[in-house]
Amino acid sequence: MATLAMIMFVGLFAFGGQYFGWSDPAGRVQLALFSAFVFGIICGFRVKG
Repeated sequence: MATLAMIMFVGLFAFGGQYFGWSDPAGRVQLALFSAFVFGIICGFRVKG
């Protein structure tokens, strides 16, 4: 499951703008995707441990 999440994240981060057609000149969508991914990892470790 973690591998699938990683693949989806990389795909969205790298090609999401082309696939979904969003305009992101300032990089805010990518920052939001990265933040959500990192916070998900942190929450996963806190629940697991």
